[in-house]
Amino acid sequence: MKQLAFLFLLFIGFGAQAQHDPSDQMDSPNWDVIGSIGFKTVKPTEKYAVYNANIKKFENKPFELSGYIVPIKDGMKQTKFMLSTLPINQCFYCGKNGIPIMVLVEMAEPVKFTYQPITVKGVLKLNNGNTMDNPPVLLSTSKLL
Repeated sequence: MKQLAFLFLLFIGFGAQAQHDPSDQMDSPNWDVIGSIGFKTVKPTEKYAVYNANIKKFENKPFELSGYIVPIKDGMKQTKFMLSTLPINQCFYCGKNGIPIMVLVEMAEPVKFTYQPITVKGVLKLNNGNTMDNPPVLLSTSKLL
């Protein structure tokens, strides 16, 4: 019985932490551009991004975004990570309910992980391949601002 009570309290605790805090969300015209991406599912294992003219005009050009680091690998210094409009503990909302998808960032120099928002600038690349394998948006050769 004690184990059941513990699991119940643990579940309630996770439920309380899983609430999305809108005040933490980054908002900018550039994130609106990223949020305009649509998706077309071909098979359960194949999904492709649908880019409108608004985002295509930024392709292969410098692009700036502010957001939160979501690491891909362990370590305090990151050269490749996801950038989110929400902190790492809320990133499961990314790509849902009007919150833009995460963007893959490849830094020219390593950046130290932080829970605070950062601003990066790089060349915007669009992935026309299967987004189940690679993120649809990449900021390449980015630098920290």
